[in-house]
Amino acid sequence: MKFDLSDRLENFAARIIRIYDKKPISFAADYLAKQLIRSSCSSALNYGEVLGSGTDKDKINKLRICLKELRECLRNINIQVKSGLVSEDRIKELKDENDQLIRIIVTRIKNIK
Repeated sequence: MKFDLSDRLENFAARIIRIYDKKPISFAADYLAKQLIRSSCSSALNYGEVLGSGTDKDKINKLRICLKELRECLRNINIQVKSGLVSEDRIKELKDENDQLIRIIVTRIKNIK
């Protein structure tokens, strides 16, 4: 099976959208859910920009944007779990995928340098 980072990032964003398909019941939950959707989608969309980059410097800059967005997703998930807005069990697989994607992007950046 061929590894496709684009698909993994898109699937990650799609899974978050599916988890948050109902309007949250509190202001905080609504705020964090919307931000998580934006960050996860941004990481996938910015990776599309990486694929079209001409120079290594441009690729690294765009990968860093992906990395920033993925780290923001992880912080957001951690805040939601710690505040009781979402259960650890419900989001564990997603959190694991988030961590793996961060590691992959970091490795891609290191391999370009």
